[in-house]
Amino acid sequence: MDSENLDEELLTRAVLRLNGSVLGLVFGILLGLIIFVATNWLVIKGGVTVGPHLGLLSNFFIFYSVSFVGSLIGMIYGFVTGYLAGLLVAWVYNGIVAMKSRRRH
Repeated sequence: MDSENLDEELLTRAVLRLNGSVLGLVFGILLGLIIFVATNWLVIKGGVTVGPHLGLLSNFFIFYSVSFVGSLIGMIYGFVTGYLAGLLVAWVYNGIVAMKSRRRH
């Protein structure tokens, strides 16, 4: 019975942990693609003023603009930002799980 509890505890700890690198990679790819697609959508759509709201990203992302080259720059910034956000989310989540598992025992 004791080995069964140990196996269950190991499985619970393995399942509850998030891999920060994988989560960061997923968040980075998603955010990079969202910025790339949104910027190019506005460039293709065209108009008198192209994407004034999305252009506000240039306040945070140096050299970003609502253009094709800007979409590539934004994609890189989006990947880095998403990767760091994924690492942070995994770190906080794993910290909370560790605190709860210590409190249980």
